[in-house]
Amino acid sequence: MQYVKKEYKRFNKTSYRSFILGGDIGGTNTNLGIFGVKNKSPTLLLSFHFKSKELKGLHEAINMVLKYMQGYRISITKASIGAAGVLSTKKELITVTNLKWHVNKKSLIKKTKLKKIILLNDFEAIGYGVNTLSKKDVKIVKKAKKIPKAPIVVIGAGTGFGKTTLFYNDQHKSYIPMPSEGGHIDFAPKNKDELGLANFIKKYRRIKQSISYQQVLSGSGLENIYVYLRKRFNKTKYTKEIDKSANKAMLISKYRKVDRTCKAVFEIFKKFYGTAAKDYAVDALSYGGIYISGGIAAKNNDIFDKTFIKNFYDSPQMKEVVLKTPVYVILDYNIGLLGAGFAGARFL
Repeated sequence: MQYVKKEYKRFNKTSYRSFILGGDIGGTNTNLGIFGVKNKSPTLLLSFHFKSKELKGLHEAINMVLKYMQGYRISITKASIGAAGVLSTKKELITVTNLKWHVNKKSLIKKTKLKKIILLNDFEAIGYGVNTLSKKDVKIVKKAKKIPKAPIVVIGAGTGFGKTTLFYNDQHKSYIPMPSEGGHIDFAPKNKDELGLANFIKKYRRIKQSISYQQVLSGSGLENIYVYLRKRFNKTKYTKEIDKSANKAMLISKYRKVDRTCKAVFEIFKKFYGTAAKDYAVDALSYGGIYISGGIAAKNNDIFDKTFIKNFYDSPQMKEVVLKTPVYVILDYNIGLLGAGFAGARFL
């Protein structure tokens, strides 16, 4: 089992009052972290990064990490795990998107030495992570006076598209995210070309119903837009490579500054991002800010430019709302893992 280990801080068994395991699980990557806890405040000490599809189940990665911690003579029995997928009403199962295996609380307790587990939707975990952010962890896209304790919305494109709304809780003195599958809200074309794209995606992906934001704001969304535009431009050495690749989104992102087709894809992509951010800002009156997460945003944060802002402002009846809403890009790759650790330290 291959993995990458990262160390953030030296520690020993007596450095913290307790230790917990945090998890950030997606269709592509499985990230596990060891947190030291003092006064319900978590510190990320170690992280372990696996490829999800190389695992037979989450228990494999967890058992490896727990065994590794035995080298420090530390036994960990508590975990907080966020995963990309639908969380059951009893919060005992997450059906992970794009994976053959799922996150099952009872199964993990049976197959590992864990005794107490919190399960979170991936964007719920990212929402908790917002509580841990410092100025260096974000890029300001649009300035506005942030209203203390006002609602916050987190959105993000990655393997899929996610969204959560955060409300401040005075008892816990932190923001609490609401579980959501808001990334599956219907995508509404605004002109003839966008309608053409929507109809193309339905045919290309064999979708009989309406399409959602996830079909245009995600890795597969980049591919959908690319394939739709492909015949409008001449072939290049870049498009030939993309056409043969199983991971088109990664290459479209890589060549977006040198290839005309890829540039055109991102022009459309950032328009949709601006529109989505506006829609969710108006929905939640998020005067605490719109926070944009996900690997696509972090790796391509310069796409949040005048085009994005123009589409964010495109709300004639609610212009005052969007004008007063700050927008940030989250730069910390570990935000979901940090959020899982934060929730575990507070509630386990």
